[in-house]
Amino acid sequence: MSMTTVNGVRLFWELTGSSGEPLVFVHGSWVDHHTWDAVVPSLSRSFRVLAYDRRGHSQSERPASPGSVREDAADLAALIEELGLAPAHMVGSSLGGAIVLRLAQERPDLVRSLVVNEPALFGLLADSPEGRAMLQTIQTRIGAVVELLEAGDIEGGVRQFVETIAFGPGAWADISAQVRQTVLFNAPTFLDEMRDPQALSIDLARLRSFPHPVLLTRGEQSPPFFSPVIEKLANALPRAERKVFSGASHEPEQTHPQLYTATLEEFLTRVTI
Repeated sequence: MSMTTVNGVRLFWELTGSSGEPLVFVHGSWVDHHTWDAVVPSLSRSFRVLAYDRRGHSQSERPASPGSVREDAADLAALIEELGLAPAHMVGSSLGGAIVLRLAQERPDLVRSLVVNEPALFGLLADSPEGRAMLQTIQTRIGAVVELLEAGDIEGGVRQFVETIAFGPGAWADISAQVRQTVLFNAPTFLDEMRDPQALSIDLARLRSFPHPVLLTRGEQSPPFFSPVIEKLANALPRAERKVFSGASHEPEQTHPQLYTATLEEFLTRVTI
C-alpha cells in the first residue's frame, strides 16, 4: 500500500505480483480499488497488477477544485510512468472504461491492450433518433441523482443511481454494508464528475487509429443503454473484440469473478504472445 503524488494530487495504490507484464485496473464512479479484490489474486500470478483509487475516491486525495475526466486520464498516465509500468494492459469499468479509452487516444504509447466493460460514454448515443431517446432517459435519471445529492440526500442519490442507472429496482438492498459505506463517502466526487461536460463523451475519430488489441465487454443483464455504446466503440476501434458475460450485470468482476478472470486471462495471454 503506497501513496504517490501526481499532478499535485496524492493517489493511493497497490501493486501485486512480482513478475509478468503490467496490468492496470481503473475503477468507475462511487467505488475504489477494492472493486477488483476478487480478481487481483489470480491475475497477479501472471502479471504485475496495479489497482488504485482515482482522485476524489476513498484513500486518494479529494481536491477542492472541480475535476475532469481529462485529469483522471492524466493521473493514470503519470502514475504508470512514475511506477515504470508503461506500456501496460489497461482494464477499466464504467467511467473507468471511459478513462482508459481517453488515455488510449491521447497516449497510446502507454497502452499495451485494453479491456473495457460498459464505459459510461452515453454521449455516443446522440446520433440517431432511438439513441437520442435513450440518452434523454439517461440524462433524466442522472439529473434525478444529481438533484438528490445537491439537496444533501446522499443515500437517496446513491440508491437512485444504483436502481435506475447501474443495476435495477431493488439492487440497493443487495449491496453490502462495506460497499454502501464506500459509495456514500465517494458521492461528492460523482457529483463533481457529472459537472464535467466531457465526462460522458469521446472522439471516436481519434480512436480509429488506436493500434492495439481491445476487448469490449458487457453484462447480459445490464441496462440496455450500454449495448449501443459498445457497438459504436467496436465499429471505431480497428482491433476490437466483444464479449457478453452471461447472467451478469454492470459489475461482473464482483458478481462473476471466475468468469471475468478467465476472460481476461484468455485475452491477455493471446495478445502477449
